[in-house]
Parts: sequence; structure tokens; C-alpha cells
Amino acid sequence: MAMQRATGAMVRACASSFSSGYLARHFHASSGDTKKIVGVFYKANKYASKNPNFLGCVENALGIRDWLESQGHQYIVTDDKEGPNCELEKHIPDLHVLISTPFNPAYVTAERIKKAKNLQLLLRAGIGSDHIDLKAAAAAGLTVAEVTGSNVVSVAEDELMRILILMRNFVPGHQQIINGEWNVAGIAHRAYDLEGKTVGTVGAGRIGRLLLQRLKPFGHDRLQMEQELEEEIGAKHMENLNEMVTKCDVIVINTPLTEKTRGMFNKEMIGRMKKGVLIVNNARAAIMERQAVVEAAESGHIGGYSGDVWDPQPAPKDHPWRYMPNQAMTPHISGTTIDAQLRYAAGTKDMLDRFFKGEDFPAQNYIVKDGEIAPQYV
Repeated sequence: MAMQRATGAMVRACASSFSSGYLARHFHASSGDTKKIVGVFYKANKYASKNPNFLGCVENALGIRDWLESQGHQYIVTDDKEGPNCELEKHIPDLHVLISTPFNPAYVTAERIKKAKNLQLLLRAGIGSDHIDLKAAAAAGLTVAEVTGSNVVSVAEDELMRILILMRNFVPGHQQIINGEWNVAGIAHRAYDLEGKTVGTVGAGRIGRLLLQRLKPFGHDRLQMEQELEEEIGAKHMENLNEMVTKCDVIVINTPLTEKTRGMFNKEMIGRMKKGVLIVNNARAAIMERQAVVEAAESGHIGGYSGDVWDPQPAPKDHPWRYMPNQAMTPHISGTTIDAQLRYAAGTKDMLDRFFKGEDFPAQNYIVKDGEIAPQYV
């Protein structure tokens, strides 16, 4: 099994401390202050009442409305986030805290940051920051934070599922049953066992490590990461991404989207891969060059592509990844299982409570603090 830490050092542990020489924009809430908090989530409609733990939607609003309002804070939730007349835009000038998720993100541009004169805190109920202009946030003295680790198990399990779905050519077989067909040969000619195949992960942070642990029972006899973890989970660490992709039957993307990784998997990089390679990407869509993926899928050079991340999100109806062959795409769902929702809702409440009390967050939760962007997002 191969592992690549995104050309050497792309995935790094979040720094435990940041420069303190930058004047933040009133980060700490004073005792007794009331705040205007806006949450942007997806609408659940009829599904909102089907599970009491379905917290990540507009209707259930992370389960923190009563708590916030009991302390005198104003809490507004919406899914209307695009365009000059959207609901979010109306609240930009006077909100103090903006909460968003990866699944229906509120894009926080430099223009919006400039308009948000009272904004102090941007919270990600989940993981990641590609919806925020981090340079503008840092320059404005904003704090940006995520609920680190809240959905890593959910995403790693989903990645393993997608590997198996592609390897076994599951989607066309399922479609046969829906269509009333029975054509075993149409599926079996490109269905394989996972055992004995080479799987590479581009990036081996929290999610990548969990995926490697889950792959070990499939007959991969040795895993190697940091020396102290060799015996436990292991993988063959390869410094050179160009070399790694030539050896892999399956490539899984587990690196953040940064200016360094944007468009990393272009036509040239994909051309180095084995013909028929399977790709799983639950990280960020913009790490892939959109048209290069489509062309490689159509030619058969990519034997299957699966993931739940799109650029932009939600994906428009004419997005070409919806229609390319041998794809097993879904909406952005891997990190929003009910278990993950309970974790990122609890984490969001904890960070808001710390914010109101003037306390710091856990160091690993910071994306931007005191004008400094965490190293893994640079």
C-alpha cells in the first residue's frame, strides 16, 4: 500500500500556537454581551422530523437555538446564501458570528468580509475552510475555526465504501435491477477484488490514517507511517507523488484544498496513472482539474471516479461529472451522518460557549488566529 503526504509536507499537524503580534477584531465576547449569530445549513423539509438527532439542517439548527436565545443572543438560520438579495446578505452588515457547514457552504468572500463590520468569528460546523477567503479573514483580524475531527470517521468509512463500490462495479449492477435487467457479464468484465491491489492516499492526516487502518484487513500485509506507528498502521511512504501514482490501482485524495493543491490532478498527472485507475475524492473537488477528469473517464483511462465533493456546491444540473461514465458521485454527504452531526453540533456549542466566556478554543480547531493562517491551509 502506498501513501503520499502530498509532495512531502502537504498535510501537517495544526500548529499548537500562532503569532500573538496581530490585533484581532474583538475576538472575545465580553461577559453579558448579546450577539447576532447566523447559521447557514441545508433544508431538510419533510426529513427534519424523522430523526431527533438530525441536527445539521435549517429546521433543527444544530440543536442550539434554545441555549443561545436563553442567554439573550439572536440566532438566525437560513439556506438562502447566494446573490445580492439573499437572506444571508441582509444580515452580513451586523452579524457577529457566522456558522456554516461543508455541505451547503456560505461562501465568505473578501467583499462580504469588508461589509461585515461587526463580524468576529467564522465557525465551520465540520471540517475545512475552502468556502472562506482566508487571506482576507486574516487581514481583517477575524478568527476562523472548525470542529476538528468531528467527521473524520464518517469520511474514512465512506471512502472505504467508495473504493469497494468502484472495485466491484456496483453501480451499473444496481442500475440493472432498477431497470429490470439481468446481465452478469455486463458487470463482471470489470469487477475485481480489493485484496492485493495497491491503494495510495494523497495526504495522510486524520482521515487518511483512519482509511489506512481500515484497509489493513483486506490483505495489505504492511503499513508504514511515522516510525512509531509502523507496526500499528504503516504504509509505504513515497516522497514523490509522480512516482506514486504510477504504482496505484486506487488513489484516494485526502489533502486540504490550498493554492498548492488546487488543480494538482491535471491532465498530465492523470496521464501518469495506470490505465483503469480508480479515484476516490471526498476532499475537495478543485484539487482535480474538472475537464481532465471527464476526458479520462470517457477514454477509460480513469476506470471509475467516486466522491461527494463538487466545485461549486451545490453542483449545477449541467455539471459534467454528473454525466461522465463509470462515476459513483453523490451530494456532499460523507461527513454529515447522524453521528457526525452530533459531534459537530456539540463542538460548535462548545466553541460558542468558550467564545462568550472569552476563552480560547482547542489549538487544533483554529484555521485563522491572530492574523495567522494554520500551516495546513497555507
